[in-house]
Amino acid sequence: MRKILVFLLILLSLISFSQEVPFPSISIGVRPAEEPEDLVVTLEILLILTVLTLAPSILVLFTSFTRIIVVFSLFRNALGTRQTPPNQVMIGLALFLTFLIMQPVWNDIYNNAITPYLEREIGYQEMFQRINNRIREFMIKELKNHHNEDNVFMLAQNANLEITRVEEAPNSVLIPAFVLGELEIAFKMGVVLYVPFIVIDMIVASILLSMGMIMIPPVFVSLPFKILIFVMANGWDLLVEGLIKSFAR
Repeated sequence: MRKILVFLLILLSLISFSQEVPFPSISIGVRPAEEPEDLVVTLEILLILTVLTLAPSILVLFTSFTRIIVVFSLFRNALGTRQTPPNQVMIGLALFLTFLIMQPVWNDIYNNAITPYLEREIGYQEMFQRINNRIREFMIKELKNHHNEDNVFMLAQNANLEITRVEEAPNSVLIPAFVLGELEIAFKMGVVLYVPFIVIDMIVASILLSMGMIMIPPVFVSLPFKILIFVMANGWDLLVEGLIKSFAR
């Protein structure tokens, strides 16, 4: 106890006799660029920050994420497990599957756009043009693979644009057409997922009705059977494999 009191007295004496140290001040201001290169670097930083801010929307709209997450949501509702698997698990799995499916696109963008820009072979305008062309190629391929070109022409007609080919559509038309196509494909896959589970629910409901168990909800009885059949059929592998094969290679 005495040692603690001595230590506190010494500490207080050091604090009292020490010189006051002012707090550091932080100021944010705008000053003119001394060289043109400074302005270019500043604009590049702002552009990067803008891209990072819009990254979630870009990931959802331009990639395979939309189809995957919608199919997972429909599957969970068809199985009747409510919040199982949880949203965090489904979104995480959908993200990693998106990275897997989009890997050829990422590799082409990195090799043909980002690497030449970092090596100063092309400018940033050419880099973004190549990135845009590669992403458009992916979206157009998916639209043609599932025969959803009518979405492009429908949106172009409502925007008073005359186009004869899907490749002529601007991004303002192609992107929402691609998202609509992904939703259509996801709902078609959801219908296929619903059918076997609905059959199981109908069979269980018929058995309970024939046995006179009217007060027992059929969903409570059919849920274990649906999970058991899904596990025995190796359902997760079939579901993920079907999602991967649904994208054009």
